[in-house]
Amino acid sequence: MKFRSASNLTITALALVTWFGLTAAMVADDLKLEATLVWGTNEAQSPDPKHKPVCAEVEKKLNTLPLRWRNYFEVKRQTITVPESGTQKVNLSKDCQIVVKNLGRAGVELNVVGKGENVGRIKQPLPKGEVLVTGGNAANFTGWFIVLKQVE
Repeated sequence: MKFRSASNLTITALALVTWFGLTAAMVADDLKLEATLVWGTNEAQSPDPKHKPVCAEVEKKLNTLPLRWRNYFEVKRQTITVPESGTQKVNLSKDCQIVVKNLGRAGVELNVVGKGENVGRIKQPLPKGEVLVTGGNAANFTGWFIVLKQVE
């Protein structure tokens, strides 16, 4: 009788470990991302006092790209979670919205909407430690960028 109880306990424990492992694997397929709207300029200061210089990691990445601006300011940063095979919409400003689709192991699809119109789409793998950057020109010889990266 004791053997049967120990055997049942072992089977129950293995079932729970398997269930928790599968649950953790399902949650791990969600992408936790940080989306940042960045403004690029050659001016030393942003005319908007709410803007602050981008973090060192983003500045380093932007400085490796063939861009013409010397200074980059964070307009808005937001952390989002995109479920596996799901889509998340995020407003980064009154004129800028992004739509991020989780493509699983294939990466992400990023659609950028400016003033209600689709202005760009990019599909790219986005492993941890890598950064996706897209952007365009703006008025007065400035530029805008969307910086997307995985976060823990």
